[in-house]
Amino acid sequence: MLPKGLHEAVAAVAFTSVEVHPSNAEQARAWNGDEGAYWAAHVAAFESSVSSYDGPFAAATTVTAGERVLDVGCGAGGTTLAAARRAGPTGDALGVDLSAALLDVARSRARAEGIANVHFLQADAQVHPFPTAGFDVLVSRMGAMFFGDPVAAFTNLARAVRPGGRLVLLTWQPLDRNEWLTAVLAALAAGRTLPGPPPDAPGPFGLSSPDRVHDTLAAAGWSDVRCTGVEAPVQYGDDVDSAHEWVSGRMSWLLADLDDERRRQALEDLRRSMQEHLEPGGVQYPSAAWLVTARRP
Repeated sequence: MLPKGLHEAVAAVAFTSVEVHPSNAEQARAWNGDEGAYWAAHVAAFESSVSSYDGPFAAATTVTAGERVLDVGCGAGGTTLAAARRAGPTGDALGVDLSAALLDVARSRARAEGIANVHFLQADAQVHPFPTAGFDVLVSRMGAMFFGDPVAAFTNLARAVRPGGRLVLLTWQPLDRNEWLTAVLAALAAGRTLPGPPPDAPGPFGLSSPDRVHDTLAAAGWSDVRCTGVEAPVQYGDDVDSAHEWVSGRMSWLLADLDDERRRQALEDLRRSMQEHLEPGGVQYPSAAWLVTARRP
């Protein structure tokens, strides 16, 4: 069953505005705008892209029967549904995300699969009043790097986890270890210098530094913080055509200020890069991530 108070929270969110901390307002706009809509329309592609990490992530979370799981930045709910299956009928999983569109997909998937011990809530996990000590484990697969104030967010989340409970995050290592993005940026540059997302700021590389991870979680009240490096391919599609269509659509904002000729050249360079990375299993680029674990004292 859900912790006391969450049934009311899940029901009430449809009728009230979601409280979002000002530092997360830009993220809320993006995930309830074009970015969230694109992800919702391409859920299978997005989840397939990081599916090589599913095994290590599941092994690290070690969810067992009867446990209560909080999944932060759950997106379309793939990791939340997996946690609910492992928790079984005596446990449950709550997925939290800012994106209404992705949560709609998550709820539809839960209904289609007949998974009753899972719920989804639109909320800013940095400020949402979760029940104190309401969960056994906090998980987030590539969703915890976007907080405007990470210390405040993980402090709030620590209150939601019982003493002795655990945290498991999957976050990207630094940009230079992740060819899935550096190669795409190089292909679409068209003579420009395209800097990647900044480290130590809200975004995909916001928790790419182990020192920052340790400092952030320790300041938020977590202990036994560990970062374990893992490497796996990011898959962009089964073939070059599908990969090119998806990635060029996802990164279309990088092409917006190019004239027709430079745009054509950038897209050709992207296709050439993908052809060079075509493996028997599809278009794959090297990547590296951290499995972050910690405990609630």
